[in-house]
Amino acid sequence: MGSEKKSKEKKIRKRRSSSSSSEDEGRRKRQKSVEDEEEEEERRTRKHTSGDKKEKLKDKKSSKDKKSKDKHEGKHRKGDRNSKYEFHELSNDDYFSKNNEFATWLKDEKKIFFSDLSSESAREMFADFVKAWNKRKLDKRYYEGIDSGPRTAHKWKIKVTQSLNKEPKLAGCCRILPASARVSSLPQQPSSFLHLFHRRSHLNAQVISVPCLEEVPDYGIKYLSCHPNHEISSFAQKGFSEITKEITGRALHGLCLKGFVPFGVFYSNTLVNMYSKFGRIGLARYTFDDMSERNEASRNTMMSGYVRVRAYPEAIGFFKEMLESGVRASSFMVASLVTACDKSASMFGEGLQVHGFLVKIGLLGDVFVGTSLLHFYGTYGLVSDAQKLFEEMPERNVVTWTSLMVGYSDKGDFEKVVDMYRNMRHERTCGNENTIAVVLKTCGLLGDEFLGLQVLGHVLKAGLETNVSVANSLIAMFGSHGNVDEACYVFYCMVEHDTISWNSIISAYAHNWLCEESLRRFYWMRHVHKEVNSTTVSTLLTVCSSVDNLKWGRGLHGLVMKMGLQSNVCVGNTLLNMYSEAGKPEDAESVFETMPERDLISWNSMVACYVQNEESQKALDLFAKVHQMRKTISYVTVTSALAACSNKEFIVEGKILHALAIIAGLQTNLVIGNALVTMYGKSGLTAESRNVLRLMPKRDEVTWNALIGCHAENEEPNEALEAFNLMKEEGIPANYITIINLLGSFSTPDDLQKQGISIHGHILRTGFDSDKSVQTSLITMYAKCGDLFSSSFMFDRLSTTHSITWNAIIAANAHHGRGEEVLKLILKMISAGMCLDQFSLSVALSVSADLAILEEGQQLHGLVVKLGFESDHYVTNAAMDMYGKCGEMDDVLRILPSPFKRSRLSWNTLISSFARQGCFQKAKETFHEMLKWGEKPDHVTFVSLLSACSHGGLVDEGLEYYASMQTKFSVPPAIEHCCCIIDLLGRSGRLAEAEDFIKQMPVPPNDLVWRSMLSSCKIHRNLELGRKAAERLLELDPSDDSAYVLYSNVCATTGRWDDVESVRTLMGTKNIKKQPACSWVKLRNQISKFGMGEKSHPQIQQIYNKLGELMKMIREAGYVADTSYALHDTDEEQKEQNLWNHSERIALAFSLINTPEGSTIKVFKNLRVCGDCHSVFKFVSGIVGRKIVLRDPFRFHQFSDGKCSCSDYW
Repeated sequence: MGSEKKSKEKKIRKRRSSSSSSEDEGRRKRQKSVEDEEEEEERRTRKHTSGDKKEKLKDKKSSKDKKSKDKHEGKHRKGDRNSKYEFHELSNDDYFSKNNEFATWLKDEKKIFFSDLSSESAREMFADFVKAWNKRKLDKRYYEGIDSGPRTAHKWKIKVTQSLNKEPKLAGCCRILPASARVSSLPQQPSSFLHLFHRRSHLNAQVISVPCLEEVPDYGIKYLSCHPNHEISSFAQKGFSEITKEITGRALHGLCLKGFVPFGVFYSNTLVNMYSKFGRIGLARYTFDDMSERNEASRNTMMSGYVRVRAYPEAIGFFKEMLESGVRASSFMVASLVTACDKSASMFGEGLQVHGFLVKIGLLGDVFVGTSLLHFYGTYGLVSDAQKLFEEMPERNVVTWTSLMVGYSDKGDFEKVVDMYRNMRHERTCGNENTIAVVLKTCGLLGDEFLGLQVLGHVLKAGLETNVSVANSLIAMFGSHGNVDEACYVFYCMVEHDTISWNSIISAYAHNWLCEESLRRFYWMRHVHKEVNSTTVSTLLTVCSSVDNLKWGRGLHGLVMKMGLQSNVCVGNTLLNMYSEAGKPEDAESVFETMPERDLISWNSMVACYVQNEESQKALDLFAKVHQMRKTISYVTVTSALAACSNKEFIVEGKILHALAIIAGLQTNLVIGNALVTMYGKSGLTAESRNVLRLMPKRDEVTWNALIGCHAENEEPNEALEAFNLMKEEGIPANYITIINLLGSFSTPDDLQKQGISIHGHILRTGFDSDKSVQTSLITMYAKCGDLFSSSFMFDRLSTTHSITWNAIIAANAHHGRGEEVLKLILKMISAGMCLDQFSLSVALSVSADLAILEEGQQLHGLVVKLGFESDHYVTNAAMDMYGKCGEMDDVLRILPSPFKRSRLSWNTLISSFARQGCFQKAKETFHEMLKWGEKPDHVTFVSLLSACSHGGLVDEGLEYYASMQTKFSVPPAIEHCCCIIDLLGRSGRLAEAEDFIKQMPVPPNDLVWRSMLSSCKIHRNLELGRKAAERLLELDPSDDSAYVLYSNVCATTGRWDDVESVRTLMGTKNIKKQPACSWVKLRNQISKFGMGEKSHPQIQQIYNKLGELMKMIREAGYVADTSYALHDTDEEQKEQNLWNHSERIALAFSLINTPEGSTIKVFKNLRVCGDCHSVFKFVSGIVGRKIVLRDPFRFHQFSDGKCSCSDYW
């Protein structure tokens, strides 16, 4: 019996040894040398060996090296170590093959161990090693080859007792090879993914194995089972699986090495898992390589360890080793490999190779492998490929369905997620908590509350309501639907709250812009739950992305730095978005530049930030950079870039992006389609918008709203109404945005009568009249169509008012030129407790600019600074325009942004301000400076520039700028540019050229063209051309009073008094009244207004006495009245007297009486100043020695020392 038992044990040991040899074939042998005592003994033995024995050993070693040379051909062969080595240059692909040399170099040169480096750091250090190798700066031993390198600082020393009489102290599973049987470590192959599955026979080295020592008794296990620490007491059953602290695991590992407890395959597997869990993948791999016996779980654990620490290339390399050593790929290992390609986000090619390999070995039918592939294709945005794979799968489980749903959700196709969920239930597959979480999230994103309640029914039926994950998803869904009370109810009913629960309830408040409530929940979370993660901070930062809440956002930014979360990509993205939404692009750019790691969302957010701040060129440059980096472009990336092309200037780039979307397979994406409709529409290509909409496989209300909005923006009310009717025919219900866009398309009294009133009736029938946005749009529509009374009536009848309704009535009054009423409404708005925003402040500043009331404008600017809007793009430019129109160029330059932060609108405002002040050369210089800074001029730029040339008499320069508009800058001439050219030619007396220009204009002439021509005819007394211009002007608008007045003036200047009388009689017959001239002066917060021949002012007697004094003084100085500007047929003396009744002279006399000596006088007039008044102001400024500023509707005249800034050309 004893002999049979011994024979049986011998066979078992033989089988184990054979199995171990087969499994270990081809692996890298990175084991330590045995004890230092044995090595020293071997060296002494070799030293005292006789000469013959040395010769034999040398021959034997030479033979061995010859075999190694045959085996390791190419650049990795080492050759005979006693002969001259052959040098081969290395590359980064030799990372695995020269790993021993690299580890030795790290220890000797850098004083660090390989195991202490992360995968990325090791790769970077290897690049330095390659440079040193290729420059032949290393020691000779590196080029000859190193068998084993020092990989860790841990001393794996195991003392072996060879006496059979004593109880062995080593665990039976620790096999020790004698020195003579040691095998040098094999080099790993380069990580060449193009040859991922290419077998190499020279890696299939034979591994020497020795029998296992006797088994160690289990007294250590009994001792550990009584340990008070649960992690240690459960070691017998669970190994290292329960260990939560690395130091505890290392201590247990030490006990195993000392032989205190048995150390079988199960314990080794859990040890590998433990080290990888703590991120010590080097130690995990060393443990794996040191295992004398492995099973499939060992290899799976090692593979999952690489994936866990994100060492994805190393996972690929490990898989290659397993294949080359003859190990059959398991479904778990391949699924982990696919997951590595999935999570890396940059190994799509390798993933495709793995897919091909799976087809070859027949593992594609495995449900786990198939599911991992589904997730892989979904991650890279190829949901159509994932769908095809899904349909071909012979077996599906709930995880399979859920993976495909996640893919569609990430792609933004939420309707498809719902369809997949319905199909899954139809096939009688019950969803788990992950499935329900995805579907509930989709319901929240779709805003489909009814569908969400149906899914809630499924949750209750399946008994998942107590599941924490499901409850968290319910909170998030209710928050997305605006049902914060229901979200709170679910939260308070939960027995257990995890971090996600707290994040969900904070998100519910944040989604509904309840900033203070969100922060209050955050306060509770920090005191009750204690744990706060990056998602918590990101959610709170989202709700702080407004000017009002930015102070909280900056505080949270400080907390981010304190918690060390600034390196978190998600937090960085949210910070970037917060500053962008709050109108702080500089801060957003700073966050982006300092982010240590950026993902696709980071790039998308920065592109969107540039678009939001109208920096389209920067947005497109950033998109191009993303494309050049070969990052995977999502539909969000393309959508943001398309938004940057939503004007005529970038339509070519927009078409290129359209082509890229088609190449990327995104043309069927609903969001991309909607963005394309918007882009073409905002560029004026509404026909292209309709074509895109027609070709879209699916359309929703956003699509139709985009098209209706495009027609509205391009003033196409009939087409907008047609699109609205087609939308109804398709069965898509209109929402409030549809109504707003439709109302925005009506802009004339005719539109109001034909369509606007009927749409108002439709609004009342459908109940949209209670929506505050629709109320605002109705107020705006009536005002735009000329019915300000109806706008005011609707506003007064509102039961509750909001900031947007106040802004609407303010804008309506501004549109009708009622500037004083606008300022009164601003005061009422503040009294009503409403917060002024960017819009209301911009309108108020614009009104102050039009009225040229500096003091009110300065007060508004102070309010802008107080409310924190000084960095707002539009508000700053409105303030600049206000100071420019009030003649305060120093203040314009003071608040002007620096050139590298200056928008095109700022450049345009600066050019316009210089032109209005008569600084025409500075206007030209500003234009050329704008070009030097890379800002492209637009329609408004050239209007300002041509206007400056016109008022400055720069005829040749103006014509040159006009010619360059389309040829150099691709800006098509519009009617405003043509008016400037006609005015330019007309003022200079080139009336014939002006008439020819009108005939050749690229756009039909309108009233502005003929009015400008008529004014020029008055200046140069061209009666015939003036008559023709007046006739054309009256054809366009028979009630235009300016046509009658200007033609009457032409007749008067040419002495045709009979014609003058006829024109005035015709005006009386048609009840057309001339706009009365008036001038005003503001002194001590009081505005004094004067009309022609003013009689009602309290100081009128003093004023006329002062005028008499002025008349006498300037006559003595050489003044002679130009009675051609007196447009009544009277004697010369009466004509001169009529000239002294002009309102601007009365205002001047009043100012001289009521202002201190030496102060600047400012007079404002609503009509163009006449030539004789201009002469009077020059003489007066020289006689009284004071600066006088006269502002008419077109420009400033600054009189000083008898001269005017306009050089008598205006």
